[in-house]
Amino acid sequence: MTGRLSGKVCIVTGGAVSLGLAFTRALLAEGARVLAVDIADGAQAQAAGAEALHADITTDADAIAAHAIDRFGRIDALVNNAALFSTLPVARYDAIPDDLWDRVLQVNVTGTWRMIRATAPHMETQGSGKIVNITSGTVYKGMPGMLHYIASKGAVQAMTRALSRELGAAGICVNNLAPGLTLSDSILANPDHVEAARARVIASRAIRRDGHPDDLLGALVFLCSGESDFITGQTIAVDGGSINT
Repeated sequence: MTGRLSGKVCIVTGGAVSLGLAFTRALLAEGARVLAVDIADGAQAQAAGAEALHADITTDADAIAAHAIDRFGRIDALVNNAALFSTLPVARYDAIPDDLWDRVLQVNVTGTWRMIRATAPHMETQGSGKIVNITSGTVYKGMPGMLHYIASKGAVQAMTRALSRELGAAGICVNNLAPGLTLSDSILANPDHVEAARARVIASRAIRRDGHPDDLLGALVFLCSGESDFITGQTIAVDGGSINT
């Protein structure tokens, strides 16, 4: 198969279900070989043509990278999509339990860092690579009831800026893809999130409609492809113009 990612090897964390599965399918459609990493069942990713790996980014990052190298011989792109969001209860800042706060940061920040720490050295050896961190437009404007999530994504956005400086000389681009509220399967399965934010979010957009997974795919492929080789440390918001980065 030919495409913008023909011959490239991409790891997608959280790549077996919902938005991550849409990412997996989009990269496959552009000719990439994809390792879809998830704690969820990987049958749909496998059926789409990816290799599915049941693993946890908080504990298995080194094993994930080793598996990709053993199976494919290289790592060209890492899409850090796995995160806690849709299952989180909406809660005031003073009602978030300590253990939940710690768990959100462990997955969303530490897990992301561990995946980069495990994969970026292989990209440095190759002299090229793309790291795409899935963040959130809420970092720019806030969102009531989701302080733990917003704090975690703000940390990832800052980490992206710092890493772009560290890894640029090795030919590695590190960027953020920041969706607005996107009606993925996981969000729709948790209507509290939709009901709490949908009308307000749409009213804030220049393009006043719901966002869907397909809206994100062009930007994702662009950031994983050679078309973005001179872009690093940046955030691309895909949210219908709700924020201006």
